[in-house]
Amino acid sequence: MTSSTVPRIRRTGQNTQLTYNLSRRVNDVQTYPLPSPQGATILLYGHENGVTIAWRGGRRFKPQQKKPEPEKKQNGSSEDVVMLIDSDDEQPPAKTQQAKDFKDAPQFEDECEETPYPEIVQTLELTLGTAVLHVAVISAAPQIGHNDESASTSLLSKRMAFAVSCVTGDVYVITAPLTPPSPESKAREELRQGLLNGQAGSGAWGETLVLLNGQRRHSDGLAMSLVKQDSESKPVRAVVASCTRQASGHLILWDVPLDPAAKPERPIDPFQVEYLPQPLTRISFNPTHTSQLLAIAPYQAARVYDYATSPLPPDPEAVGSFPSQGSWLLSLYQPFARPTASRRPILDAAWISRGRAIFVLLADGAWGIWDIDGVSPSNAGASMSNKLKSGVQGAALTAFSISGYVEGTGSLRSVAAQQKEHQAGDFAPMTPHTRRQATASLSTTTGPDRLVAVRGGVSVTILPAKGKSLQDESLALWIGSSEHVCVIPAVSRFWDSQLRKGSGGGVNLFSGALPTRMVKLSDLSTGLLGERCCGVNLMAAPSSSGVRSEDAGGLPVDILVQGETRLIIARHGEEGHGGKLGYLGNGRRRRLFSKDARSDAIIVHGKSDRVSSLSFNLSTAKPGTLRRKISQGFQDDAKTTPEGGLEDATQRPSQPRVGLDFMNTLSAAADVGTDVSTRNVEAEMLDIMEIDQALDYMEDSRGVGRKKVLFEGD
Repeated sequence: MTSSTVPRIRRTGQNTQLTYNLSRRVNDVQTYPLPSPQGATILLYGHENGVTIAWRGGRRFKPQQKKPEPEKKQNGSSEDVVMLIDSDDEQPPAKTQQAKDFKDAPQFEDECEETPYPEIVQTLELTLGTAVLHVAVISAAPQIGHNDESASTSLLSKRMAFAVSCVTGDVYVITAPLTPPSPESKAREELRQGLLNGQAGSGAWGETLVLLNGQRRHSDGLAMSLVKQDSESKPVRAVVASCTRQASGHLILWDVPLDPAAKPERPIDPFQVEYLPQPLTRISFNPTHTSQLLAIAPYQAARVYDYATSPLPPDPEAVGSFPSQGSWLLSLYQPFARPTASRRPILDAAWISRGRAIFVLLADGAWGIWDIDGVSPSNAGASMSNKLKSGVQGAALTAFSISGYVEGTGSLRSVAAQQKEHQAGDFAPMTPHTRRQATASLSTTTGPDRLVAVRGGVSVTILPAKGKSLQDESLALWIGSSEHVCVIPAVSRFWDSQLRKGSGGGVNLFSGALPTRMVKLSDLSTGLLGERCCGVNLMAAPSSSGVRSEDAGGLPVDILVQGETRLIIARHGEEGHGGKLGYLGNGRRRRLFSKDARSDAIIVHGKSDRVSSLSFNLSTAKPGTLRRKISQGFQDDAKTTPEGGLEDATQRPSQPRVGLDFMNTLSAAADVGTDVSTRNVEAEMLDIMEIDQALDYMEDSRGVGRKKVLFEGD
């Protein structure tokens, strides 16, 4: 089975799903925050043999030009060929030098082809020889981009940087060009001569591989962030954080240079190692304050760690840019699982509002926002910024600014009610019946322990700015399975709407504008094809013909759902770009796929010239008349002969009349030209409608029923 670059399209009543079948089992998928120079979205996914980079969309490669074959000369050549026999001491030149000297120069089309469903234009597999469990990308700040002319980010506009964690416990930092490799570079002859010629770290693709030392077990969480430089002349560096279950829990941090010219020759040792009382499950760096790390202990709290702030006085003999020990700045405690004394387990948490607040998802389906810096729209949150800046450690925050529950997760919260029923009641003597109940209650797991197996996650992405407005964020969360996947299109507007609803601002709970409510996706199992949901990520929705998806009434992001061996990209709405039903971007038909591409999807196109309403004239009469009058039979039934005479109407074949039979009788009775005063209209109507026969039948059946009907004659 090979990986497919053309998606299989499935449309449901709510969304459109693009399914990419992969040839390996996927362990983790991440979307790189910056696009490639040719406009493609970069996807990175780890599998059993390494990591694969996929470029989706953007400008396509130009078709390859066939090289002219050299002319073959018959009967030898004019030039004499001298053959030299090499001695045994001489060795042939190394072919690996040819791979390093190769410089790739990919050529792309001038314009990006408009297709509502972009294809994967190129893939690059970096083989590590072991399974990759986690992939971490840089937490890019809003100011990082291709138009940034600063020296610190000039490298990131040309090269990508990410970290991977393997099942063997090794952690690598990989840098590679943002531009996809050309098909000519992947078809080089020297890459076919050995299996290890294209392995990661060989430099065949312009990549660099740095090994991080000091970890004995595989990572449970991995994060990566850039280091802010005081001077632009300093090389670009990144800090990689990893949490493991070694001993009672370790938090390890490395300082890694990203410049290929400054690549170290030996593995890098960590500059900080924190020994924890409980292991961590998720870690993530603050996108604005890059030295702050959000660490999640699921049964204790979510804590903020700063590796650049030391709890001890500075040591003048210390070597390195960072202290040997960091500080725990803040603890965020989740609510209790009543009526127990245990806290609800935390599934995942993420930075929002550019690193000034935290969105948390609990295992019982509850969610909430901790307002750390008091950035809520109504300024109702408790600000902790003054405590963090003053150097006070051990500060805590428990109250949510807003909170709620994910729709359809009521079964997870019924555990507390069941435990309360078991604990209710007074003391009862031990009998065989009560003994059996006590044994059943001890063998059945109750309380928060049942929520250990619940899986879920949170993903946040920054939306591109519209004009002079501030950049907003979109958030996706999932819990349990693909049946509970929700998206918040705009976090700030959703936050404001929830605050106004809580204060009685007149906001309807079940309606409202799309950015002000949480959208739950449905029918995602259609694209998964029986596989379970393993993760959810976000990517910016591409715009076509200058029309954004949010302007068309859809979501500003596409939802990337990770299956076991599949990647599903879901777009909210029936149209290709997640817009309203029946929305047309520029009034012209767009191609579903690129040129010379085939798809196995069955797509039905409707007619473009549809008519809103149709009218049919079933009358056999001439236009402008209600019926064919008998008085005009001479003019209508007679036909003029070529000699100028009249043709007998009886000689022509009679045309069948369409309609009911009794209509002919009614028309003949209505068109009689005699005087109405001499006609018995009542008798004619009774005869036409056969009412007299009905009266005779009723007269014969008189006396059968209880009521009698009498009709008086004239």
